[in-house]
Amino acid sequence: MQVSLQALKAFESAARRGSFKLAAEELSLTPTAISHHISNLESRLNVNLFHRQGRRISLTGTGKRLAKATSEGFRKIDSVLEEVMKAGTAARVTTTSSLAAMVLIPAQHEFEQANPDISMEISTGESVDSQSYIIPIRFGDVSVAKDSDVIRYESFNVFGAYGMTPPSWSNEPITLFTTEWKNKSLPDPPLAAWLETNGLEGADIKLKKFDQELFGIQQAMAENGLVFCSTTLTTRLVKSNLLQQFETRPVKSDFCYYVPNKDSFETRSADRFLNWIEDILNQ
Repeated sequence: MQVSLQALKAFESAARRGSFKLAAEELSLTPTAISHHISNLESRLNVNLFHRQGRRISLTGTGKRLAKATSEGFRKIDSVLEEVMKAGTAARVTTTSSLAAMVLIPAQHEFEQANPDISMEISTGESVDSQSYIIPIRFGDVSVAKDSDVIRYESFNVFGAYGMTPPSWSNEPITLFTTEWKNKSLPDPPLAAWLETNGLEGADIKLKKFDQELFGIQQAMAENGLVFCSTTLTTRLVKSNLLQQFETRPVKSDFCYYVPNKDSFETRSADRFLNWIEDILNQ
């Protein structure tokens, strides 16, 4: 059975406020219009929803049931509408601490300048957030990500503080910071492949490991050693003359940054953010 949405709204307001007059003020209608909507609804349903004693009204038993259902329904609709409207004006992102600190937060102002109608909200975490409209950028093994979800295939190289003397790999011990992932299902960073690619298998290297790439990068900038890490996290630091890379070749890895179900995001804010972050990560 089809009933008028306006009639349901008039009924819900009158039931909640206990007055046709107050419902009319809330909905910017006349009391006569409210009464007309409710009378049509009662006629359509073939039931009395209110007891009427002059200007006083009270809900019937059926009216109470319908009032509870319509109030809950309209509250749910209002809540979803608010969520949808917020999603259209904010790119809500969750990602790793390292990508947030090294890439997203430094570039946040650039995104918001280019998109003045959209704000970027950043949080960190290792699991995909189940809330609607939150964009999860994950770092993981390429084997677990669909090709269409990948926004950046990762490579690794060695970096040191800007201005430091290039390391003498064959003549002195080298302190090298690297990462031992919290997620034990991930493969190790491709250090062995990098050493082979650069002919440094016999170098005297003392490894120091952290559970986040961010910490090794900070140690390298403090000139406490070199860092072997993903090139994505160091691009901005190299351009800003905070880190430098030496005459070594990067190696491809089995890692990537990806957004699970990337094509499922429907808001304009998400579309703009995803296009922007893909450009940023692949510059």
